[in-house]
Amino acid sequence: MLRKDTIKIAGMSCAACSAKVEKKLSKMTGVNKANVNLTTEKATVEFDTNKVKVSELIKAVQLLGYGAEKVEEITRDHEKDQREKEISRLRITLVISAVLSSPLIAAMLLALLQIDVPYLHNAYFQLILATPIQFVIGFRFYKHAFYALRSRSANMDVLIAMGTSAAYFFSVYNVFYQTVQIGGMKDLYFEAAAVIITLILLGKYLEVVAKGKTSEAIKKLLGLQAKTARVVRNGIEEDIPFEEVQTGDIVIVRPGEKIPVDGKIIQGVSSIDEAMLTGESLPVEKKPGDFVIGATINKVGTFKFEATKVGKDTVLSQIVKMVEDAQGSKAPIQKIADQVSGIFVPIVVGIAVITFLIWYFTTWDLNKAIVSSVAVLVIACPCALGLATPTAIMVGTGKGAENGILIKGGEHLETAYKINAVVLDKTGTITKGQPEVTDIITLGSLKRKEVLRLASISEKSSEHPLGVAIYENGKREFGTIMDADNFEAIPGKGVLATIEDKTIYLGTRKLMKEKEIDLGLIEAILTRLEDEGKTAMLMAINNTLEAIIAVADTVKENSKEAIADLIRMGIEVYMITGDNKRTALSIAKQVGITNVLAEVLPENKALEVEKLKSQGKIVAMVGDGINDAPALATANIGMAIGTGTDVAIEAADITLMRGDLRTIPLAIRLSRKTMNKIKQNLFWAFLYNIIGIPFAAFGFLNPMIAGGAMAFSSVSVVTNSLSLKRFNPNNKGKGKG
Repeated sequence: MLRKDTIKIAGMSCAACSAKVEKKLSKMTGVNKANVNLTTEKATVEFDTNKVKVSELIKAVQLLGYGAEKVEEITRDHEKDQREKEISRLRITLVISAVLSSPLIAAMLLALLQIDVPYLHNAYFQLILATPIQFVIGFRFYKHAFYALRSRSANMDVLIAMGTSAAYFFSVYNVFYQTVQIGGMKDLYFEAAAVIITLILLGKYLEVVAKGKTSEAIKKLLGLQAKTARVVRNGIEEDIPFEEVQTGDIVIVRPGEKIPVDGKIIQGVSSIDEAMLTGESLPVEKKPGDFVIGATINKVGTFKFEATKVGKDTVLSQIVKMVEDAQGSKAPIQKIADQVSGIFVPIVVGIAVITFLIWYFTTWDLNKAIVSSVAVLVIACPCALGLATPTAIMVGTGKGAENGILIKGGEHLETAYKINAVVLDKTGTITKGQPEVTDIITLGSLKRKEVLRLASISEKSSEHPLGVAIYENGKREFGTIMDADNFEAIPGKGVLATIEDKTIYLGTRKLMKEKEIDLGLIEAILTRLEDEGKTAMLMAINNTLEAIIAVADTVKENSKEAIADLIRMGIEVYMITGDNKRTALSIAKQVGITNVLAEVLPENKALEVEKLKSQGKIVAMVGDGINDAPALATANIGMAIGTGTDVAIEAADITLMRGDLRTIPLAIRLSRKTMNKIKQNLFWAFLYNIIGIPFAAFGFLNPMIAGGAMAFSSVSVVTNSLSLKRFNPNNKGKGKG
């Protein structure tokens, strides 16, 4: 049986580390797919439980020299504590390393000026300062280098261990065997090894701090949770931690309190602020039978509800999991970085050896040969390459979550920026999905208000959506609607009702003709209403035609604005619907769509999407119903309206929690911005190595400067990704960008 688990991995320092772990896991018997993310320090593994156990996966990672444990066994508090401990440990180590390195740097600077300070330039004094930096503070590099070489691979730690060891041991040799040079000083490079280790620790410290900031979206979501719940057990009210609420518990919520878990109201009415979930600023009225969602806020009334979903099953927990999964996934572009990192380190070691040999045999200057080859090893560390993609994806998906856009994975974020065609389902996506009364046209002596009153009474017992729309409209206008004296539904045609000795027929043309009611000269009115996408219902009282009531599924307030925004971005917009062409064209005209796919059966929606893809278009399908699920799965990117069905949301790659079409262009803009950041990161990471290695090989870079540049290249990549936090997705900009 296939199963997917997440393993927390500790000790990875660069892209080569994550590539090595991923390669090891992928090759294990029973593993279907493994994905290791350097930034989140997690491995997501899909495996056959009959062939391999989680414990075996963890052991394999540990044999490579990394810490590993199953994510489910780690509480969020534990994870936070671990991160804070790592930051604290790095900070202390960094301070000690910096203090010990300072005299060595001072000695080097004074030596450049040919100023001899006896204590600072004493070779044994420098050896005493450099040794703990090299072997105590720098032990982590040796340990990880050993594990890497044992598994017949190489990583950043191998480069650092080789580079600093070369500088250190060459200096040790000179301490004991070199005679004193001009100015009373020996050729010592202790400061190079010490400062490289110090600068790399500084880079690592800044990187860990910055990486902690990339997961702020998760922290914000978790911060929405209520901390306690008031439950009724054995007839007694008690406050308990929200984690202890069980399915079936009766929970009481008072005004101003957060709802702790998901459930169904059994007593009381209220208005609930669901802005955190839907982005809708107006509170939603709730009554017995309605569902409430954990972390939303009760505004006015007190009510009781039965807990239906608790723990990891709540809507908020599912959202958190979706965001976490997305942040831990890889975009296809990252494969480039992974492939490069996998072969990069051996190539660099080769270049360093060649650099040493060329310098030595052309100049016979052992000093220059060692310094140049060490600089090559140090500057080539591929940290920035490994951080380029995952940091941007973490910030991008987090930014999406803040704006009600849940992106299921990095690959979807990457595909979304290429979208050039969007297919919108009509009902429930472009339109509200709920028919509303749009026109009341009186044809006799009755006033509009009286027509609506009688029509509402007639339709009170109706189950047809059009009848319900008339009844709801009347209820809003009059409050309580009385019952008809007599009611009869006429399937497919309308209703018959008796009210205050009046016989009322309300329904189709066909019903009127059957009852031999004269339609007069209303054909032109009916045609006009139908051309506008409305369904016209005729109302006759005592066999005399009195009114026409038009009902239509009205367009959402923001649909036109969203579609105009997509067109402005250079994206083709299509509308797909099972409705007749006349109604479809009417709705399309209202929102500015020219490409209309009408009279499409539910099972054929996926075929229409496939046709567009076959034309070379990168297609996003947006829908909310069960019948949209196949089309959502077929499209390059499926976007589900979050207010729609669970099936549609499950089939989609991106969920638009607010049900607002304006989040479609917003999602595409966010994707484009994130991909720009990834490309910038990869460009600078590659460029840095391409330029840096030749400079080091030709002897233009001191190993110390190379170490500083390498450390800060990683920090610059993370900082560039974090700048996405300032991105305002509502800023429409110009053209296609």
